[in-house]
Amino acid sequence: MHTKNTIILEIFKDIPFSEDESIHIESKLEKLTIKKGDILLNAGKSVNHQYFVSDGCLRTCYTDNSGKEHTIQFAIKNWWISDYTAFFSTTKAVMSIECIQDAVIYKISREDMDALCVEIPQLETFFRKKMEGAFANFQKRILGGLSQSAKERYASFINTYPNIEQSVKNYHIASYLGVTTETLSRIRKELTKD
Repeated sequence: MHTKNTIILEIFKDIPFSEDESIHIESKLEKLTIKKGDILLNAGKSVNHQYFVSDGCLRTCYTDNSGKEHTIQFAIKNWWISDYTAFFSTTKAVMSIECIQDAVIYKISREDMDALCVEIPQLETFFRKKMEGAFANFQKRILGGLSQSAKERYASFINTYPNIEQSVKNYHIASYLGVTTETLSRIRKELTKD
């Protein structure tokens, strides 16, 4: 297999593609190098792509009517990110995507993804399983927000995003958990005592 198809091996792991399929898939992926602070997507824009994180860290955030920012998702190595409400419909983005650690990402358009899924059935299965997992995780997160204490939500965050704290600002984590930065500091102190 060509070394140029290493990104295909990284993204699609154990799926056995032919050399021609790998080259075809890779031709639909666009590599982007983005810097910390760059905005990949602004709320109100059309969403035609989803992004695979090869390296770095991004986050989706939503700004409510009062101007308060809420972190919805972090995306670290091997994760996918987009404003999926807009990506899978004709609505405009309600969230923004910000690079919070220098990143290398690969983007694919909805049209290319749909066409590839028809041409290469293993891809349809791959993307369906990714979406099923993401949907289940978002439901768990909603339920956790409704029923867990802030300390339990923090423990769940650490489990979901191990080793992310050194590259993410405290207010991003606090925003993700729905707490203040002071509450986050208190929780961390309590956990170091335990």
